[in-house]
Amino acid sequence: MTAIAVTIAGSDCSGGAGIQADLKTFAALGVYGASVITALTAQNTQGVHGIHDVPGDFIRAQVDAVFSDLDVAAVKIGMLSQIATIEAVSQGLVAHGAKNIVLDPVMVATSGDRLLAPEAIDALRKDLIFRALVVTPNLPEAAALVGASVARNEREMEVQAREILGLGVRNVLIKGGHGAGDESVDLLIGQGDVVRLSAKRIATRNLHGAGCALSSAIAAGLARGLGLTDAAQQAKAYVTTAIAAARDLHVGRGHGPLHHFHATWRES
Repeated sequence: MTAIAVTIAGSDCSGGAGIQADLKTFAALGVYGASVITALTAQNTQGVHGIHDVPGDFIRAQVDAVFSDLDVAAVKIGMLSQIATIEAVSQGLVAHGAKNIVLDPVMVATSGDRLLAPEAIDALRKDLIFRALVVTPNLPEAAALVGASVARNEREMEVQAREILGLGVRNVLIKGGHGAGDESVDLLIGQGDVVRLSAKRIATRNLHGAGCALSSAIAAGLARGLGLTDAAQQAKAYVTTAIAAARDLHVGRGHGPLHHFHATWRES
């Protein structure tokens, strides 16, 4: 059987984040990728210059087209900028009995540009989060979901993750990439023990799309039959290596992308 995952997210025309980053990650990890585009963005490594939202009925048409034909084993959800988008995605996933849903609650781009309308955060909490196997917020996103200040340490990260669990999701992977210190620590928290995922923090500007790559790498692992903990551990290792290898890429004048194909590309 061919492992298939679908990404439901916005398009990044510069190729570093969103749909493009997700499909690159799926391919790098041996998974066939399909896509449902929720928004078109005019963006590059320096910022987001425009957003064109896809109408809800056409988002639903894409969901129906993919799920009615492909045997989708995992779903990664990224940019959902409007309430109508969230509703269309939620309804489509329910209609097709989607499984292994990885929700990355994308709110702000690496450049600092907002990608989720403030009024849509409540819809995300009420209509979609509880449908996910795992939610993968970074520190600012976790704080926004629970209405708190950004966590300053692992104890506060765990507290916020457990509050997000209270919204009905089965697992939370709270990402510490926005934190400080020599380690970049993520915490995977469900109903059992806390799983601590740690890697050496890499000093680099090439972090465009890192969150997209992590969540899509988790979805790729789930599509290949891994359990959530193993999928998260492999995803953390993949993204860490892709960030380190980004020094070999020379893309754009701002926050450059990860090197998604670091394992297969060779310098000419």
